[in-house]
Amino acid sequence: MQALILAGGRGTDLRPLTVYTPKPVVPLVNRPLLYYQIELLKRVGVTDVTLSINYQPDKINTIFGDGSDLGMNIRYVTEANDFGSAGAYKNAGLDPERPTIVLKSGIVTNLILAKVIKKHTRTNAAATICTTNKPSEHTSPFVEIDSGSNVIAIHENAQSVPETSRPLSAMLAGVYILAPEVLSRVPDECRFSLEYDLLSTLLNEKSAVTAFDLDEFYWTYISTPSTYLKAHQDFLAGKVKNFEIERLKMMDIAVTTFIDEKSVIDKDCVIKPNVIILNSVIGEGVHIEAGVSIKDSVIWSHSRISDNSEIRGSILARSTYVGKDVSVSEGSVLGDKTSLPDHTRV
Repeated sequence: MQALILAGGRGTDLRPLTVYTPKPVVPLVNRPLLYYQIELLKRVGVTDVTLSINYQPDKINTIFGDGSDLGMNIRYVTEANDFGSAGAYKNAGLDPERPTIVLKSGIVTNLILAKVIKKHTRTNAAATICTTNKPSEHTSPFVEIDSGSNVIAIHENAQSVPETSRPLSAMLAGVYILAPEVLSRVPDECRFSLEYDLLSTLLNEKSAVTAFDLDEFYWTYISTPSTYLKAHQDFLAGKVKNFEIERLKMMDIAVTTFIDEKSVIDKDCVIKPNVIILNSVIGEGVHIEAGVSIKDSVIWSHSRISDNSEIRGSILARSTYVGKDVSVSEGSVLGDKTSLPDHTRV
């Protein structure tokens, strides 16, 4: 089995965080977002992974390379034209003799892929699609499912599902397993979506499409700064099982500083006296001066927070500078290299 991760989007809804950082490598608890998907694949022995990329591809390649450091074999396909998600699948140069796990790069889940693979193999389906009824800001098609977990129709949204079928309907969750023969169903040089066009083609041909309900697992789709921050809070609250988090790495920390047991601090940070850090993630090389208070926030690497500033429920991207006695209020999102002068209120 092989895998394809669809990572070609520009992540515009996540701006300003994605102006200089492609969404697939935006840090999530101080690791690139794609790390969590690659780890899921590695756990089931799928080591051949293709990344379909487009926006700032070199930055993604620089981080993951050929995958050998992770025990993986990673190759890259840069999308010269936008042929849709199924077009990316068609043009990824995949082995036509092997089934393919397809993942959308915005999802975060602790799904046990072995269970999905087992169902796909047992049902001999052309496609096995993961579905969810978890609340999400992300817009994704809904599918009608019969009592035997067979997909019988696809709809644009929940409202377009016939009322009698809604109890068994669910949203596509961005995880698919496609049999080798499915590759030939995608036309050449044509915009073709996986969610609408390809699945509809399979259903019209009466090919078996089966659903796997992943609601027993954690799942979210990171599409906006608020969902990005919420994913961090879920990790810190222990809702995302089966991923190891190293909470306190080597740093220069004052004795009179308080960091709660939930917070995650990356390496090479300097934290001066009388700092309070609660339920937050601090990136590599962040410098925090005396008297700073940080709560429910995410601060990317190499930022600097000056004396007596307060940050609440906010995201500060890479190399942000916060002056003295600054207040950054809940919901604030600061892009890379933002500079806030002393006494600023945001």
